[in-house]
Amino acid sequence: MKFSVDKHEKYVVIRLDETKFTDFNVPGLKSEFILLNADGYCNIVLDLSEVKSCDDSQDLSCLLVADRLCKKANGLFIVTGVADCIAEILRLSSVDQSLHILGSLAEAEDLIFMEEIEKELLGSFDEDE
Repeated sequence: MKFSVDKHEKYVVIRLDETKFTDFNVPGLKSEFILLNADGYCNIVLDLSEVKSCDDSQDLSCLLVADRLCKKANGLFIVTGVADCIAEILRLSSVDQSLHILGSLAEAEDLIFMEEIEKELLGSFDEDE
C-alpha cells in the first residue's frame, strides 16, 4: 500500500497514493489511523484525491473506524478529494451521514482550526467559572 503522511501541529494528513480502495490497502490504512491516534493526533484528514474506484463498500468501513477514534479523542476525521463514484457508494451505504466530507484540503484545515479555536474559547469559559 502506498500512502504519505504529512504531520502538522494540530492535525495529520494521510494521502492514499493508490487508484483503488481495496481490501488490500484497507488494513494498512486502518493500522495507520490507530497508530496516529495513539501518537496523539485527534484530527486526521484522509486525502482520497488519487483514488478513482472502490471494490466494495465494506472497504470504506475503515473510515468509520477513523471517525470513531477521532471523536473519542475529541477531534475530527475529515475525508477530502472524494471521487464521484466513491461519493455515491458512501451515500448509498449512508456512511456519508457520519463523516465530514469536504472538497479540498484547505477546507479541512479551516474546519480543524475553527474547531480548535472553539475548544480553546470554551475551555477559557470553563476556567472562568
